Amino acid sequence: MPDTALAQRPASGTDLGDAKAVYHALYEGADPAVAASYLEDRLAEAATLPCDLPATLDEMGQWIARHTDAVGTEYRAYLAARKSGAPRRYFKTRSQALYFLKAVAPTKLVDGAWLYGVLDRWQDPDYQALIRIYLEELGNGVPDKNHVTIYRKLLEQHGCEHWQGLPEPHFVQGAIQLALAASADDFLPELVGYNLGYEQLPLHLLITSYELNELGIDPYYFTLHVTVDNADTGHAHTALEGLKRVLPRVGDSAAFLRRVADGFRLNDLGIGTVEAIASFDLERETVAMLAAKAAVGKNMHSDYCRVAGRTINDWLADPAQIPQFLEKLEQQGWIRRGEPAENSRFWKLIHGERAEMFGVFSAYEQQLLEDWIVTPRGGGEPQIARVPSHRALRRSLDTLESPPSRNNAPRGVIRHTFPADEHAWQTIGCELRLLEAQLAATASKDEAMALLIGLMAPNQHHTSAGLMATRVFTRLAQ
Repeated sequence: MPDTALAQRPASGTDLGDAKAVYHALYEGADPAVAASYLEDRLAEAATLPCDLPATLDEMGQWIARHTDAVGTEYRAYLAARKSGAPRRYFKTRSQALYFLKAVAPTKLVDGAWLYGVLDRWQDPDYQALIRIYLEELGNGVPDKNHVTIYRKLLEQHGCEHWQGLPEPHFVQGAIQLALAASADDFLPELVGYNLGYEQLPLHLLITSYELNELGIDPYYFTLHVTVDNADTGHAHTALEGLKRVLPRVGDSAAFLRRVADGFRLNDLGIGTVEAIASFDLERETVAMLAAKAAVGKNMHSDYCRVAGRTINDWLADPAQIPQFLEKLEQQGWIRRGEPAENSRFWKLIHGERAEMFGVFSAYEQQLLEDWIVTPRGGGEPQIARVPSHRALRRSLDTLESPPSRNNAPRGVIRHTFPADEHAWQTIGCELRLLEAQLAATASKDEAMALLIGLMAPNQHHTSAGLMATRVFTRLAQ
C-alpha cells in the first residue's frame, strides 16, 4: 500500500474495529484517515481468504462468462425444483423476507458508494467506465431509478426503517464501501477489484427476487440489479472494461493486479446475503420487538386489564418478562398459536383501523406477530394464508389508476444550455432554485463540476438537490 494509506490512526474516538461507528462516521464525512485505516485493517483480514479471480487480464472475460453460466444453470435447477413442489429456499415466512430487507439495509443504502471517489477524474477518458457505473447506480438522477431512493421507499413501505440497531457484522460491507469512496486515490486498485467482484451476478439475487415477488413484496430493486449487472452490456462487463482502462501501461501492472485481487476479497467480509437470511429467528425477533415496545408502553396501560393477576404495565416493566407474558396470554386464550391470526383476541387489538392499538405496530411488526401467532409453539409449519404475488397486486392496482396527466415541464437547470428536464419540474423548490443560481454563478466548468460532485456523495445523491446535481453532471460530463 502507498505510504499515504498508512497514516497514523486518527485520535477521533472512532473505534476502527467497530464497523457501525465507522459506517456512521464515514457517512457523515469523517476524516479520510478513518477510511484509510479501516481499509488497511479489512484488507489484512481478507488477505487469507480464497480468491478465484484470474491473475491475468486475458483470463477475466472467460472467468465472467463461466460464472454467469454457472449461476444460470443453478437458477434453472432452482426453478425446476420449485415447479416440482419444492418450498421456497430462503423465506419460510413473509416476516423473514421483511427481516432480510432490514438486515441488508446498511449496505443497500450506500449502494454504489465505493465509486464516488472517481468522480473527480471526470475529464480522464480512462475513468469513464467506472464513472458510468456510479451514475447508473444513482439512476442518472432519475428518482425512480436511483438505487438508494428505491430501497428507502421499499423499507418505508413495509415499516422496516429501523435498522440502525442491527448487529455489528451487518455494517461491515457498507463501511468498506464508504471507506473506498473516501480513499479512491490511495486505494484505486482495491476499489477496482472490489467493483469487479461486487458487479458479478450472484445466484441469491435471482432467488430472492423470485421469492420476494411470491410473497407480495416489490422485487424491483433486486430485479433491477439482475438486469444492470448482466455480463453482456451491464455492470459486470463495464467493471472489466474499467479495469482494462486504468491498468498501468508503463508501471507495474502485475503489482496492480495483485492489489485488485486484494480488493476483490473484500466482498467476502461481514455478513453475506444468505447468512443474513439464515440469521432470522422468528421467536427471538418477536420477543426482541415486543421488549423494545415495552420500553415505551410500560406506563401506557390502564389497570383494569390484567393477565395472570398482574397489570399490563407490570408485565412490561421488565423486558425480560416478555417470554413469560406471551405464555400467559396464550394460556388465557388471548393468543391461539398455530391458528389463523384472526382467531386471536390479541391480534384484533393491534390489527385494523378500528383496533384499540391502531398505529402502535408498524407493518413489519404486525407481519412478525402474525407469523409468530400462526406458527405452532415448538415449531411445525405455520398456517399462513396465500399472499398474492407482487405482480398480481400491481396488476390489480393498475386497473384502479387513471393515466397520468401530461404537463409541460419548465425550463432546465442551466438556462439555454440544457433542455427542459421532465423529472426536475416535479421536485423543483427553493433549494433547487438556489442550486441553479449557484451553478449559473460558477466561473468555469471545473467549478460547476466540483459543486455538483459534492452533492453526489453517498449521503446526498438521493436528495432532491443530489438527484438534480446528478442529472446536470451527467450532461456536462458528456
